[in-house]
Amino acid sequence: MSIAEFSSDAVTITRRNLRKIWRVPDILVFTLISPIMFVLLFAFVFGGAIGSQDTGVDYVEFLIPGIFVQTVVFGATFTGYSLAEDIKKGIIDRFRSLPMSPSAVVIGRTVSDIGINVLSLCVMSVTGLIIGWRLRGSFLDAVIGYVVILLFAFAISWIMAFVALLVRSPEVVNNASFIVIFPVTFIANTFVSVGSLPAPLAAVAQWNPVSAVAQAARERFGNLGPGAVTPDVWSLQHPIAYALLWIAVILAVFVPLSVWQYRRAASRTP
Repeated sequence: MSIAEFSSDAVTITRRNLRKIWRVPDILVFTLISPIMFVLLFAFVFGGAIGSQDTGVDYVEFLIPGIFVQTVVFGATFTGYSLAEDIKKGIIDRFRSLPMSPSAVVIGRTVSDIGINVLSLCVMSVTGLIIGWRLRGSFLDAVIGYVVILLFAFAISWIMAFVALLVRSPEVVNNASFIVIFPVTFIANTFVSVGSLPAPLAAVAQWNPVSAVAQAARERFGNLGPGAVTPDVWSLQHPIAYALLWIAVILAVFVPLSVWQYRRAASRTP
């Protein structure tokens, strides 16, 4: 199969997934309500207590980039759930009967979910601007910050795709994903500074890629005030490089694993 044919297959699957979202607006509505809820919940319910710590900047500005990262990581579970649902309903068997590239199905699924993440980031950005968050860097810096977040979300989507192809049950995908995602997103600098965590958790948070992505976003958005404490670990001193390293490793491992597992999952009867 040529590159042009493969690209055409991937684009077709991407369009199919995006059309499915528009035809089931409930999915889109709840996907976009969740980010707003997280922003308002942490800013106004917990902000008074959490925000009292010394982050070097207004807590809303510290919070919003962390919420961005947490939301797109949580959103990656939609990739796994949707893929597992397609397997359960036999749609993957229909794809197998077509003269198309097997890997295009998984790629189309992960690429289409970038669109959902873009919408989520837009909704959260508008909500953040309403409650006082500001982009204080240049336009180019802001674009770089958003791109790093989206690339990380894309990489996590491949992990979720592999999990979905492994367990093949939408319910199990959700349960298994949240067991991992909750500690990964909370033992990080998403909501509090690393320095405020107990020493063992701080050590984990410092090298957690979620912390690096959040740190990179804060730097690019200009949301680190002059009083912010300079990190003393390489991962947070060079957050973009560290985040890109993790993205590259995740994609290098889980893209071929997911394609291989897709072939195995598609060859089994439901």
